[in-house]
Amino acid sequence: MNENSYLERLKRDPIGAIRGFLDICLDGIVFQLSPSRWKMVVGFRKLKGRYRGCRCFIIGNGPSLKKTDLTILDKEYTFGLNRIYLLSEETGFRPSFLVSVNRVLLEQFGKEIAALPMPKFMSWQARKWVDLQDGDLFVRDSGFHPLKPLGFSKWPWLKVWEGATVTYVAMQLAYYLGFDEVILIGVDHSFATKGTPHKEIVSESEDPNHFHPEYFGKGVRWQLPDLETSERAYSLAKATFEKDGRRIIDATIDGKLQVFDKIDYNSLFSKNADA
Repeated sequence: MNENSYLERLKRDPIGAIRGFLDICLDGIVFQLSPSRWKMVVGFRKLKGRYRGCRCFIIGNGPSLKKTDLTILDKEYTFGLNRIYLLSEETGFRPSFLVSVNRVLLEQFGKEIAALPMPKFMSWQARKWVDLQDGDLFVRDSGFHPLKPLGFSKWPWLKVWEGATVTYVAMQLAYYLGFDEVILIGVDHSFATKGTPHKEIVSESEDPNHFHPEYFGKGVRWQLPDLETSERAYSLAKATFEKDGRRIIDATIDGKLQVFDKIDYNSLFSKNADA
């Protein structure tokens, strides 16, 4: 839940909004006492700063992926998001890590995601639907707290803010793992489907917003994007990385996001790369 949606709900349904906030608090208590949390803390501590000095790619799921050569990423560290595994059916590509935190998506596809072979970072809420494999870790969304500002988490074993996009969660994880440079691809930041941000809808046809027509295909429930909140989150990520002498750059082909410096994707793999 983001700040705007919470305040709107508070005006429209104050009892429901307060009940939702109390549910978040209760879930936090359960999280603190859960054996899964302590296992998660140990797992995260083993990963802290492990990849310092390295670069990684965070791979969004926009249509531009169909124009992006992923075969040259075989020797790179990569974060795939949500249903990126649909890409492997056509290309055989598999990311180094997978991140998935959206409740609506995990309710429908959590078991498929949990069965994937790479290390995964999944929402704490997903414990209701999936069993983690060795190397997998839970992350807990901080939600919107009326008394605390939203931000960029340097301690994902404690909490993360989703920032209305799983891409932002991947940025927080990449920071914690120590990556000096994060490169975005497939983050088109543009959706053909319009509507109220966060509203849950059911697709009535093939998906025009992602790289695969069945990503959110007919009959799939999903939530409409909140690009404004995502941009706020991305700006926080940019500032945090740069303050630490690191950077995020955007190599998405024809992407609409304007928060990060742009770079030509293919130039990243040439001897004259501006890296």
